[in-house]
Amino acid sequence: MRAALRSALIATTAFLTLVDLFATQAILPSLAAAYGVRPAAMGLAVNAATLGMAAGSLAVAFFSRHIERRRGVMLALGVLALPTLLLAHAPGLATFAALRVVQGLCMATAFALTLSYLAEQCSAAETAGAFAAYITGNVASNLFGRVMAAAAVDHLGIAGNFYLFAALNLAGAMVVYFGLARTQPAAMPAASPLAYGAEHLRNERLRAAFAIGFLILFAFIGTFTYVNFVLVCPPLSLGMMALGFVYLVFAPSIVTTPLAGGAVARYGTRRTLWGSLGLAACGLALVLTASLPLVLAGLALIGVGTFFAQATTTGFVGLAATSDRGSASGLYLASYFLGGLAGAAVLGWLYERHGWAACVAGIGAALAAAAWLTLRLHMPAARLKPAHITL
Repeated sequence: MRAALRSALIATTAFLTLVDLFATQAILPSLAAAYGVRPAAMGLAVNAATLGMAAGSLAVAFFSRHIERRRGVMLALGVLALPTLLLAHAPGLATFAALRVVQGLCMATAFALTLSYLAEQCSAAETAGAFAAYITGNVASNLFGRVMAAAAVDHLGIAGNFYLFAALNLAGAMVVYFGLARTQPAAMPAASPLAYGAEHLRNERLRAAFAIGFLILFAFIGTFTYVNFVLVCPPLSLGMMALGFVYLVFAPSIVTTPLAGGAVARYGTRRTLWGSLGLAACGLALVLTASLPLVLAGLALIGVGTFFAQATTTGFVGLAATSDRGSASGLYLASYFLGGLAGAAVLGWLYERHGWAACVAGIGAALAAAAWLTLRLHMPAARLKPAHITL
């Protein structure tokens, strides 16, 4: 019972940390109409949060040793409520994008510090279960956050949606305050973070993993940002509430993502990544059809494939780093979230200029590039263990 309660607490913390990141994608058509802008412009503004996530990840990699984990996570989630609340009244697109960047900074801080907390506080026997619970909470935030946002806009309007999510941010701070124990900052290393960063960048395997992370979120953001506009236009013509329920396609990922560690142990990193990227590529063919069931099946395959690939790659980074795994994870997360911002910009341009088919082709090219880079991940399978970060 105690282990179940601990897992529920970890999953809830993960859910409330990242629920704002992707939920706003589910209401993109409503936001584009409200601000009177094109899909690509609104998609870039919404995904500006990934720029904040990248910057925040690097900052935590440099300064996390000075921060008490519980207090840092609690304050980050409490402060997150402010930009979320202000989004309800953002007067223009530039202000909206700036507030999303601030949201990203807060979410990245809470995200990275929670990972550090789990790594430092869990015993070897508890680690796999703790990270699996965190994975499940992150995937659930992608699913239920989008459904909640679509339902809130449908019933409460855009402002009411952001009021609701600000309340969730404060709830996350309270969960951390009452649920997590205090910790002490980690001991300072002998070398500077810059020296460790340079060492990581000289590591060919890590460079390849950073690039793969960039491409994974590039593809994920491109798919689940611009498919919203496809779903609300003829011939599919979904309403906002129905659009929210589309994101039940993430439900299979809640079950499959925690299995990534076992797959890596059995088949190795490269085979596991090729399989997951191939699964996502199969989904791309289905999202080009005019049949809603086939589109939903395609989105489910893309979700399962990209989440599985992300979990696999993150686990590899932790093992391939020869020193200071915290800064290696920070560099990986920065590359990962910058990939999301690039995906929003590049694929938005393709969508507006050449249509959905061109956008899907760009996503496929990113997946193919990630599969090619996987050749450089030559860690022996016996050294690999379950990953602990998701999309």
